[in-house]
Amino acid sequence: MEAVHTPVLLEETLKYLAPRKTGELMVDATVGEGGHLYAFLSRFAGLKAIGVDADGEILKTARQRLSGFGERVQFYSGWSHDFFTEYPGQYKRADTILMDLGVSLFHYEKSGRGFSFRHDEPLDMRLDTSSGLSAAELLARLSQSDMADLLFANAQERYSRRIAKAIDQAKQSGPVNSSAALAEIVHQAVPPAYRHGPFHPATKTFQALRIAVNGELSRLEYVLEAAFRVLEPGGRLGVISFHSLEDRIVKNFFREKNRDCICPPQSPICKCRGQRMVTMLTRKGVSPGQEEARKNPPSRSARFRAVEKILDEAGS
Repeated sequence: MEAVHTPVLLEETLKYLAPRKTGELMVDATVGEGGHLYAFLSRFAGLKAIGVDADGEILKTARQRLSGFGERVQFYSGWSHDFFTEYPGQYKRADTILMDLGVSLFHYEKSGRGFSFRHDEPLDMRLDTSSGLSAAELLARLSQSDMADLLFANAQERYSRRIAKAIDQAKQSGPVNSSAALAEIVHQAVPPAYRHGPFHPATKTFQALRIAVNGELSRLEYVLEAAFRVLEPGGRLGVISFHSLEDRIVKNFFREKNRDCICPPQSPICKCRGQRMVTMLTRKGVSPGQEEARKNPPSRSARFRAVEKILDEAGS
């Protein structure tokens, strides 16, 4: 078993999400290679856990990595929003939920699905390869204007129109179905100064496509709400995001739960009884320290936010 992913903000998540009593249940809703969960199970002997991931291949790595914990850890293969929506009856409500929204280095380096522009691979980008459109199929279907809108909406790509035009022109000669081909199209489309900046010019294009293929933004708010419903009062929910679009959704979700009343204005009865539903554990997003950022450069953009649930929607 080869684990290539270094868990981000590990000590911070251990600090804010540490169990308060023996026998608590933790759900790692994006378990990946199991780095965070391994640390929690190692440090807190009375903790039990469920690891959830949509990628069956990476879940095999997590199972192997966490096999030494025996029955203390169980696994669910599928999207976290499905898990929380169908929350199996054999589990008690979760005491702690962690969501690490980043893509594992496994996907960039080992999956062979075109997540990275550093390799020449089929342009797939799906976490769950059993359903949905691949990135190549999505590119084939998108018009030039829709492609430009997607690049700007999902990654704030400043040259979205130029890149979309170049992709559309390339499609006239055949499908764009490899990561290397897409990276070269983007490289040629942008101004010379942009090609030689601190990041590869195709970084945002690949991010935008990955987000679209996996529905990362469209499902996030739904996942947060579904997770909050199965969290015990007094339980804690922590989320690690990696770009401003994700972080804004998480921040706004937590702020809404922290208001004195979250009932819609048209609601005739205040179901939450005018009380805040969470306590903010992190007033601002927690960022990696200088040492972690130096040792693990992908962590530099990470932000961690956490809340403690006070009461349910019904006010109990």
